[in-house]
Amino acid sequence: MAQSFPGFNAPAAGFDEPVDMLSACHDKLRSRCETLSRLPGHVALHGADEQARSAAQSILRYFDGPALYHHADEEKDLFPALLESVAGSDATCLRGLFDKLSNEHRLLENQWQRLRPLLQQLCDGKAVELPDSDIQAFIQGYAGHLQCEDQELLPMARRMLDDTALQQIGQAMNLRRNPA
Repeated sequence: MAQSFPGFNAPAAGFDEPVDMLSACHDKLRSRCETLSRLPGHVALHGADEQARSAAQSILRYFDGPALYHHADEEKDLFPALLESVAGSDATCLRGLFDKLSNEHRLLENQWQRLRPLLQQLCDGKAVELPDSDIQAFIQGYAGHLQCEDQELLPMARRMLDDTALQQIGQAMNLRRNPA
């Protein structure tokens, strides 16, 4: 295998630049999806070797934590801040986008719950069969979702949110990950 598991690490961004942090999270999500896409082939050839177990653990750790924080960051902080920054029919259009993205979050979380036990078994050293259709649905779901956020949501946030709103979002993101 030319590329080792668990994949590359995207550059980190801090809470003082929450939109950049969300964007960096997108890179990490793509990285974990790429690792997940390579995992079935690796397991078929090598079983539950150290690389497979390490990759599965990396995927589990990310989708059980930071990915869920990311969804909450958007739904609880970014979406409301963007709605507050607009009025009238613009708010109606934004609500439609936010409903779509929130529904996709729930779908992705449900798909993850189908994959999670299999990856946990792999971490435990069992060379389980990873269903390609479930993996591809999850990866493709994230690909489309992230493309929408990268092309619409994050550029909108950069244009519309002032420094105060961004600071509040960053503080909420920090608190979500580091409760007092």
